[in-house]
Amino acid sequence: MSAILEPKSAAWLDQVQEDIIDPERRIIDPHHHLWSKPLMFGRYELADLWADTGSGHNIEKTVFIDCHANYRKDGPGRLKPIGETEYVAEVAAASRENPEQATIAAIVSHANLLLGDAVEEVLQAHEEAGQGLFRGIRHAGPYDDTGTLVNAGGGRPCPYPEEDFRQGLRRLTAMGYSYDTWHFHMQNSAFLALAQAVPEATIVLDHFGTPLGVGAYADKREEIFAQWSKDIAAIAECPNVYAKLGGLAMIDNGFGWDAQSRPPTSDEFVAAQRRYYEHAINCFGPERCMFESNFPVDRLSISYPVLWNGLKKIAAQYSADEQDAMFYGTAAKVYKV
Repeated sequence: MSAILEPKSAAWLDQVQEDIIDPERRIIDPHHHLWSKPLMFGRYELADLWADTGSGHNIEKTVFIDCHANYRKDGPGRLKPIGETEYVAEVAAASRENPEQATIAAIVSHANLLLGDAVEEVLQAHEEAGQGLFRGIRHAGPYDDTGTLVNAGGGRPCPYPEEDFRQGLRRLTAMGYSYDTWHFHMQNSAFLALAQAVPEATIVLDHFGTPLGVGAYADKREEIFAQWSKDIAAIAECPNVYAKLGGLAMIDNGFGWDAQSRPPTSDEFVAAQRRYYEHAINCFGPERCMFESNFPVDRLSISYPVLWNGLKKIAAQYSADEQDAMFYGTAAKVYKV
């Protein structure tokens, strides 16, 4: 997928209107992106974020996650991601000027962990650029060799087994930062080995380890779910891993909502995806889970208020304290906001 995929129009999303469930519940959205220039998913700037976070749910804070936005054009390649932190730090400062809107409270950028100990230079530069908001990095590991997702990981094999990568993670951890990652379900076993090899690291698994449902994987949902379930249970045995619950409305997951004449309701969302959420929560426990929006990527399939309504319906079976952990407390702890 290399073309620009514009987030769905307001008219398409507005076909589904719902009353906001539990509108006073405090929420940290721990996973969104920003683009000032049209990359893969079009522009998504502060006004767009606020239009979503201000659409009814009580989103108090957000966490920006790396998306290759506004990288530096010049200088050493290893330092080009600092441009993203510089950009987001300025947007975050602007977000603090309006107390009625959500505040961007933390930044997770990118650094190449394959640099090993030398990644320290990059992390220090991120810290200087982050205006007190830099919390960690994401160096993802998706890789597909079927031709289904030709751009995933830039066509490079998953880096998790590399010793330089693991040493980079150790250096990141020693400097007090967290590590986010994202990959496909085929990399879950390699991720488990990484988490076991660096048990001192605080690691956040994004998007459930992305069980794929398109291309070569389109007719294998049940087979993939069975293996994914075992993998998630094994990963949850690592106490240093936290689960970020969301991102299953990406096109890659194959639910097909992006191609429909209207987006799903929250009930349709829950019916299709509840089992993934419940399995992850049962394995990790609410204290190591956090709900996420993954916007604007998931905006290709579902609107922001409907998504959070669906998440609240999934969470309703848990206690008040458990719900607060998944909507707020776990993210506040991990990202120190």
